[in-house]
Amino acid sequence: MNPAYPDTFLFAIFPYVALAVCAIESLRRYYAQPFTYSSLSSQFLENQYHFWGIVPFHFGLMAVLAGHLAAFFVPRTLLLWNSVPARLYLLEATGFIFALLALIGLTNLIVRRITEPALRVVTTPMDWVVLALLAGQISLGAYIALFRPWGSSWFAASLTPYLWSLLKLSPDLSYVATMPLTVKLHITGAFALAGLLPFTRLVHLLVMPLPYLWRRPQVVRWTGPRRIQGASL
Repeated sequence: MNPAYPDTFLFAIFPYVALAVCAIESLRRYYAQPFTYSSLSSQFLENQYHFWGIVPFHFGLMAVLAGHLAAFFVPRTLLLWNSVPARLYLLEATGFIFALLALIGLTNLIVRRITEPALRVVTTPMDWVVLALLAGQISLGAYIALFRPWGSSWFAASLTPYLWSLLKLSPDLSYVATMPLTVKLHITGAFALAGLLPFTRLVHLLVMPLPYLWRRPQVVRWTGPRRIQGASL
């Protein structure tokens, strides 16, 4: 097998497949099953551990994603910021802390779904797939931040041009060919999550219901026929 073939598939073909699946299935689900276009929150089944999982996970992840978007949309501004060592150290440390915050929150959510009987009943195989992918992505991101430092700079200098080349329908693999395996896995995992997004609870990201993070408590009643340990299912 041509050693360049895996890179060609993963970074020149797979991204388009994943994004096409995401776009087509998102539209189909929105029009065919509009009431499933949500996170299908399990907060009403168990709220205490839910809070300590969902809040740090969301805020940590949003901060990390904001950093990625900054490197994508304003790479020159980011590189200018990083030209001062103290500012570079501050940015790198902040990103790492928010990645750990997201990982801690996600770990709490996983433990919650494993230990709460009512939640195990409503957790689907796809939920576990997404949780595993998210855990892998965040862990890889934290690892890269720790052992492949100054990521904000090399992302802006190398990965941003690669991503723009994808948008221009002319993938330039020279930017990713020499990247470490961990970085390549992180990129591939991101596109895999994009392709799976419309088949999962993550579809709620497309409508961004962020106010629920600070909204007042709501009373939710479930009308299903079964009950487990006092929680209607």
